[in-house]
Amino acid sequence: MSRFAEVVVLALDADEVMEPLTRDDPARTWYGRFVPIESQWGGSFGCGWAVEFERMRNRTGLLRHLESLPWPRPGSVQVLIHDQDDDCFGLWMLRDGRLVEVPLPHTQRIHPPAPPHDDDPPDPGYLVRTDQGRPLPAQTPPDRRDPRPAW
Repeated sequence: MSRFAEVVVLALDADEVMEPLTRDDPARTWYGRFVPIESQWGGSFGCGWAVEFERMRNRTGLLRHLESLPWPRPGSVQVLIHDQDDDCFGLWMLRDGRLVEVPLPHTQRIHPPAPPHDDDPPDPGYLVRTDQGRPLPAQTPPDRRDPRPAW
């Protein structure tokens, strides 16, 4: 299923950790490669990488892969994700070795019902701003959501 998404990883002193993710690797569960975010001052920033995904299936397992990396400064790791239906980027940070979404003020993640078949990729839902004066979409009850990780 086509559904574009952008992912930005910010992490201090992580050039060595991120370098393998700047190359294609068919052994990974997710498909793509990160590109460094360059500073306008040349080499003074160097703590960001970005990747774009065209399909939902291509990104499955990305967060678990990022969790498994030997981050030199795990407390600095931030993953920003913007799915095509999101109103804004969501934020994930390491907590007890797991990347978890950090609730942002004035936002809510809307979850769709689980797909009818496990062959369909898991859907992360979409992040909406709650302070825009628009009615919020109906939320799927937790027991009807897909329990598989979408990222």
